[in-house]
Amino acid sequence: MNKLLFRHIDNSALIIFRMFFGALIFLESFGAILTGWITRTLVEPKFTFNFIGFDWLQPLPGPWMYIYYAVMGILGIFVMIGYKYRLSILSFTLLWAGVYFMQKSSYNNHYYFLMILSAVMIAMPAHKYASVDAKLNPKLKSISMPNWCRLYFFLQLFILYTYASIAKLYPDWLDLTVPRLLMESKQHYVLVGNLLQYDLVVYFVAYGGILFDGLIIPMLLWKRTRKIAFFASIIFHLFNSFIFQVGIFPYLSLAFAVFFFEPKYIQNLFFKNKPFYSENEVVKPGYAPVFKTIFVIYFIVQIALPLRHHCIEGDVLWTEEGHRMSWRMMLRTKSATTTYTVIDKATNKSTLINFDDYLSKKQRKPASSKPDVIWQFAQHLKKEYAKKGMDVEVYVRAFVSVNGRPKKQLIDPKVDLASVKWNPFKHQEWILPSKLDENN
Repeated sequence: MNKLLFRHIDNSALIIFRMFFGALIFLESFGAILTGWITRTLVEPKFTFNFIGFDWLQPLPGPWMYIYYAVMGILGIFVMIGYKYRLSILSFTLLWAGVYFMQKSSYNNHYYFLMILSAVMIAMPAHKYASVDAKLNPKLKSISMPNWCRLYFFLQLFILYTYASIAKLYPDWLDLTVPRLLMESKQHYVLVGNLLQYDLVVYFVAYGGILFDGLIIPMLLWKRTRKIAFFASIIFHLFNSFIFQVGIFPYLSLAFAVFFFEPKYIQNLFFKNKPFYSENEVVKPGYAPVFKTIFVIYFIVQIALPLRHHCIEGDVLWTEEGHRMSWRMMLRTKSATTTYTVIDKATNKSTLINFDDYLSKKQRKPASSKPDVIWQFAQHLKKEYAKKGMDVEVYVRAFVSVNGRPKKQLIDPKVDLASVKWNPFKHQEWILPSKLDENN
């Protein structure tokens, strides 16, 4: 295992990836400002639906969230040029994690991936060549890196894509229900909207997605299929970028390709004047036992997290329990009709909640269809009424449709959600059974 992890190889791939990664961080951060994402997600709402347990984590007031993102963008530039690299990538990781746990209205598995990738990049020696740090401190300069840096990307991407492929192997995806709904939502696109409705395109999205996710990493690892796989990646990720607008992830995925091509090829392509390291020396650091333990535990967690929904009662498509951090991407569509009723315990007076009084437009959908967000909104209502000196109960009637099916009741309307606790390790009993296999 020492040879597998600590054998040194040429570091050209890691150096150029650092540059790509920093540039993409910059684009992601300033893009969120320019597109209005921050305004819609963090500024307009009166509060955000944070990850449960992070209630203290709320957006900064006034213009500070724009400044927050501007700082992240500047840190991206610092990462790109390798200036105070470890401090810069550590700072970005903490700031990005703050935003990730701060809100769920715009949840995306790619945001989670960016958080864990940034955290791992802290430990990587990505600043030891073609960086300001190496320029200022020549002793830092190195043309090699331990093999674990490349191995990390192989394993992490294999886990991500494999789970993404397996998650699509369920009836509503295989019979084209979900892909067709996804394409129907893009009918308004100029020029291509009508084209996306053709059966051939829907089949490409459905079965091309399964095949691509399942085969892309093995094909990139095998020299004979590597160029074909990279060409397929360009088509697939540019299609996703244009049609689904998933931020920097498609371009980040293309940047990962530098680790799959031969190190000599990458060195000749990007750093022709850089000496090529070919000694393959095994340099076992003093902290090797601790590192190996952390490395193994990390990947055990990465393998286990996407499986946790199998240990929770109910269909994850319905309950959402175990959905996040499990590479379940664009797998279902939901629509809902939901009402919240607040009852004053002292007077027994009931009040029907108007969403406009509490939620932004972007928050209404998750507060109508996602059980954890519904519970959080009930808790929020209880706190708001407590400020008025009222002790209340909160009851919810939520009728939800999954993948175009007839709407069914999601929440037990007899349960006061303001009084129940959230259990993160088991099924919430007030979520009614789904019976998604029924047609009516």
